[in-house]
Amino acid sequence: MSAPHPETWLRVLPQGLYCEPGDFFIDPLRAVSHAVITHGHSDHARPGHGTVLATPETLAIMRVRMGESGAGETAQPLGYGVPLSHRGVTITLVPAGHVLGSAQVVLDWQGSRAVVSGDYKREPDPTCAAFEPVACDVFVTEATFGFPVFRHPAPAHEIAKLLHSLTVFPERTHVVGAYSLGKAQRVIALLREAGWDQPIYIHGALTALCRLYEEAGVPLGPLASATGAAKDELKGAIVVAPPAAAADRWSRRMNDPVIARASGWMRIRQRAKMAGVELPLVISDHADWDGLLRTIAETAAPEVWVTHGSEEALIHALARRQVRGRALRLIGYEDEEGEA
Repeated sequence: MSAPHPETWLRVLPQGLYCEPGDFFIDPLRAVSHAVITHGHSDHARPGHGTVLATPETLAIMRVRMGESGAGETAQPLGYGVPLSHRGVTITLVPAGHVLGSAQVVLDWQGSRAVVSGDYKREPDPTCAAFEPVACDVFVTEATFGFPVFRHPAPAHEIAKLLHSLTVFPERTHVVGAYSLGKAQRVIALLREAGWDQPIYIHGALTALCRLYEEAGVPLGPLASATGAAKDELKGAIVVAPPAAAADRWSRRMNDPVIARASGWMRIRQRAKMAGVELPLVISDHADWDGLLRTIAETAAPEVWVTHGSEEALIHALARRQVRGRALRLIGYEDEEGEA
């Protein structure tokens, strides 16, 4: 007897993507009894679930962001590469390379395999485990940057732009808007890799997550509070803050601030201009166009389901490669990089 196609046991319901034989949802959009969570961003990790299965790091992030009960009534940690059998479905979590603890969900049932990517990127990142492609029958992918125009430069090149600006404007405070989970810590780690060993000032909203990263073994070097720092102390300094804080009056008390933002969306100049960004840094935690196509090819999946993002362009490109594409059109997943 042939293996059942994943479309017979994976369904889209109002709550999200549902594994019927296992009776659980992956990144459900509302509270459910049994949830498997790919990573800690708030559009994927929501409160109120009964049992939550995720990596230990993702569970810790959920507690930091949503309180002790944020990881569900019962938290079930599962490390990378450890298969778990649940109601006949084997669940394995594999690194997704998105943020600390992020995972792809590998599902095996009766000889059929589906891989749900969650959000992912293919570039090296000193703050999280690198993406690992897994061969499968159906690959369920995001497509946040699913247009050919999105080809991200090397992160080191963008960090070099920031450091060059500091040499050109040595008296000005450089305020980098970066999402609080993942992007902020990655920018800090990239600065350390580039040789910046001075204290990096951070907004208070980043403190708990930076501490969690360091407890997880990700060194971030000397950090200091930006809120309590004197104006003169911040001359020539780098401040990392959530994008909303970097763009509002909080940053205006800095010393003639240079407003930067780290996001894949900074590839679009008009978007940077409208956000008042003087120094756009194209640093993304999502796969770009080439990364999406490379990943799909490496999975060797004959069929690809697209959960959110630019579904049509990616599905059209896949058809030219004799890969069947399907748009799941899941509503409720947003791009954290687009935070105002």
